[in-house]
Amino acid sequence: MFLAVWFCIVSQCFLAKGVFGFACNWGTRSTHPLPPKIVVQLLKDNGFDKVKLFEADPAALRALGRSSIEVMVGIPNDLLASLASNVNNAEAWVSQNVSTFISKNGVNIRYVAVGNEPFLKSYNGMFVQSTFPALKNIQAALIKAGLGRQVKATVPLNADVYQSGSGLPSGGDFRPDIHNQMMAIIKFLNQNGAPLAINIYPFLSLDADPNFPKEFAFFNGSAQPVVDGSKTYTNVLDANFDTLVSALEKNGFGSMPIIIGEVGWPTDGSSNANVKNAQRFNQGLFDRIVKKQGSPKRSTPPDIYVFGLLDEDAKSTDPGNFERHWGIFNYDGSLKYPLNLGGGKSLVPAKGVKYLPKQWCVMSPQASTSDPNFAQSMSNACTYADCTSISPGSSCGNLDPKMNASYAFNMYYQTMDQRKDACNFNNLSMVTKIDPSPPQGGCKFEIMIDLGKHETNSASLAVPMMMLNSIVMLVSSFMLIIPLLWN
Repeated sequence: MFLAVWFCIVSQCFLAKGVFGFACNWGTRSTHPLPPKIVVQLLKDNGFDKVKLFEADPAALRALGRSSIEVMVGIPNDLLASLASNVNNAEAWVSQNVSTFISKNGVNIRYVAVGNEPFLKSYNGMFVQSTFPALKNIQAALIKAGLGRQVKATVPLNADVYQSGSGLPSGGDFRPDIHNQMMAIIKFLNQNGAPLAINIYPFLSLDADPNFPKEFAFFNGSAQPVVDGSKTYTNVLDANFDTLVSALEKNGFGSMPIIIGEVGWPTDGSSNANVKNAQRFNQGLFDRIVKKQGSPKRSTPPDIYVFGLLDEDAKSTDPGNFERHWGIFNYDGSLKYPLNLGGGKSLVPAKGVKYLPKQWCVMSPQASTSDPNFAQSMSNACTYADCTSISPGSSCGNLDPKMNASYAFNMYYQTMDQRKDACNFNNLSMVTKIDPSPPQGGCKFEIMIDLGKHETNSASLAVPMMMLNSIVMLVSSFMLIIPLLWN
């Protein structure tokens, strides 16, 4: 009887969480964030039992309390210098963002991510000297707080920290300019029983190089295999991962545990970022996770954190317009495309989301694109709202100038919570209750979440966050404006 009851309980828990546990990145750079409680339920409903936050967002951490979901909480790069300079700063950070949420809220924090890709080449060495000291101080603070065994500090790194002189995985080694720093970090992680976290992006390999073999970016492609001695590679993820394994072997850490901290595919913002490619890549990725498939050099699979959970309309577009469209879900938790999660489970959308009224701001029929205020109105709208979907190659990139303006006007109107004065573009616009989205092509004119109808704490946090994000969007959207005017 005891065995029967035990088996029933275990089976129910197993099925409730999904046949296999998945991990993902939960970013919060959104003007209208999905309420954290709804996000946590979305994670549970889809079998995600591990999540990475890019910063210690209090609302997200509170919602994760007593959920049993394992949490990796991040520290932004701009805090590294402060944490590196004084261990007291690290102790204060750990007390406020780790100890408190574990003891008071029951958050299952397992990792602290010290920085985010701090050695990225594009940072020009800005964080190279502060990363390792910050890591040491955070680890010391965790130990002092009595959390040294439970919580491990690591550094999520971009795959550009290693390279291959031969062009094959077996030739992998760490970049010469950061080799000493990498060795110090890896030795320290090894001493403290912490994994090395690496972010790998097949999409970026394809998007940055017009000569990159497209099929090699996917897991079921027909690209010419790459043969490296006794190993054969049919996709870039395995080849990239094993380049890291070779680099670790070459430097005496061949058994170092590795986490893939970010990997995914965006759905908009460039010609390669679309629903078809994203579904193909992510289905192949989830299939590998379900099958517990490793790489040619490592048969044991690493933990893989899918990037990302939700679209974020306030992220910087410096890397590209696709940066706001990495989610496997739309910003509101609705489905972008189906995914088979194994064991008969499929991706399911968020529940309990409430929206603003079904009305849109569009260009008036009598208005003209030759109006002297047209260009400035478009510019104003796209300065404060996300217009990446009407950039060339995107889901709404083929609209005519009037529809372009309607899209821009509506995004501003929705971002400003459908305020009455938010659809006032020099007599060029009007409010309509007829959905202006084109009937074909996947271009959608959004309606935002009604923050006021959700819990008070989410709504109150969203207002200042939206103001802060507007500043970010002001800068990152500037480069979008000129091509949009003439599209």
